[in-house]
Amino acid sequence: MPAPVYPRTPPDPGPAGARLPWWAVALPVVAFAVLLVVVSDPEQAQAASGHPAAGRLIERAIALLSP
Repeated sequence: MPAPVYPRTPPDPGPAGARLPWWAVALPVVAFAVLLVVVSDPEQAQAASGHPAAGRLIERAIALLSP
């Protein structure tokens, strides 16, 4: 005996279409605001005081990889 076949209807998206959670809108806005603040005040930017050994390690890796 075959199983009854029901027609598939798509779910009703409502008047606004797909709904987003609040954080899907808030996170990009916050990220944009933080980046805007960082870029807008370059006077406070300082060079990172890295360990000199890291620079030598990178130079040695480049020397090993270059022909």
